Amino acid sequence: MIAKINTRDARYDIGDTAGSDAIHKNPEYSYAVTLLEDDGGHTGSGLAFTLGEGNDLVCQGAQFLARSLEGRDIEEIMADFGTFQNQISNEQQFRWLGPHKGLAHLALSSVTNACWDLWAKSRGVPLWKLLLDLTPQEIINTIDFSYLEDELTREQALAILTDAQSTRESRMGILEKGYPGYDTSIGWFNYSDEQIKENVKKSVDAGFTAMKLKVGSPDMDFDLRRTEIVREGAGDAATLMVDANQQWTMPRALEYGERSRDYNLYWIEEPTHPDDILGHATLAKAYAPHTKVAAGEHVPNRIIFKNYFQAEAHSFCQVDAARVAGVSEFLAISLMAKQRNIPVVPHVGDMGQIHQHLVLFNHIGMNHEALLLEQIPHLQKHFVHPCVVKDGVYQTPQTPGMSSDLK
Repeated sequence: MIAKINTRDARYDIGDTAGSDAIHKNPEYSYAVTLLEDDGGHTGSGLAFTLGEGNDLVCQGAQFLARSLEGRDIEEIMADFGTFQNQISNEQQFRWLGPHKGLAHLALSSVTNACWDLWAKSRGVPLWKLLLDLTPQEIINTIDFSYLEDELTREQALAILTDAQSTRESRMGILEKGYPGYDTSIGWFNYSDEQIKENVKKSVDAGFTAMKLKVGSPDMDFDLRRTEIVREGAGDAATLMVDANQQWTMPRALEYGERSRDYNLYWIEEPTHPDDILGHATLAKAYAPHTKVAAGEHVPNRIIFKNYFQAEAHSFCQVDAARVAGVSEFLAISLMAKQRNIPVVPHVGDMGQIHQHLVLFNHIGMNHEALLLEQIPHLQKHFVHPCVVKDGVYQTPQTPGMSSDLK
């Protein structure tokens, strides 16, 4: 039984260069944390990611939404969590602050993730193992499918999970091999050219074969020069991505796509405003076949993701469980992606702590390709059980829960 509910406003100064991009020049990596304590001695830690200001407001929202959990058993809650999540996401007054986006949805993310963490801890297993232990129907029961019926029904989702069960044994080897990562910290926006050169060498020496550069300068030649620096340092065989963090207008995004063709980019990420779904669809066609569009870091919910899929507006789905409504909505979006054969490569606002579990389930439990998982090391020292990346590969976590406990 859940006996106590608390929240924590956790903020971390990472300096003036790390974490910087074309829009967010001086971020303060922060978590709105929901803490659910049960009478068995377990504490579920749920994270929603912000960049500092307003983190306290998300905590207040999480405290408000979580109050209905007190006195209830986590097994009872999770047995029909899809219905419960639908109910609290539609609380008639708080919903107005979204609906299903912004502060209200981030608060729901924190609460939802705390429930999943507590559930895994109460069963004594890592999140990936909990997800694999659940039957397809039990997974379906944790998801809110409202507004998705024209794209993905409960029956279609159940069929995806059931079909994947028959071949999952052939994919279990990922638990021993580990999940491939990519280095997103080689080229933060505020880094000098020299820092980028040094970081690329360090990344290659550390075993990474994929890495990402921040672009979006007012000077297109500046972005192209830095792209060339990374390509030369990483070598032709490396997988190279760039991330504009929504900075470009459509004409600028089209210009970069045209002028960067010689660099063999794997994807161009968030090339324009995340609400411009049709703009992303236009860019996806313009960039093809040389490169592809990646998006999702700032897509707030499953309904907007549904529209991205339907408009064929991105080729890599970067859903973040610390931005959408937690693990349950992440699963709904992953199922839509699987139905469309779109790879899921999460944005890791959680620094990869939760997502290292989710990509394992995506691969084993949904038959998604084990492609890449972003790796950002800047908050590792603040986690009780930080993710372990060796030779560019995430090692499978073994501790009960979703690795989200902060010191």
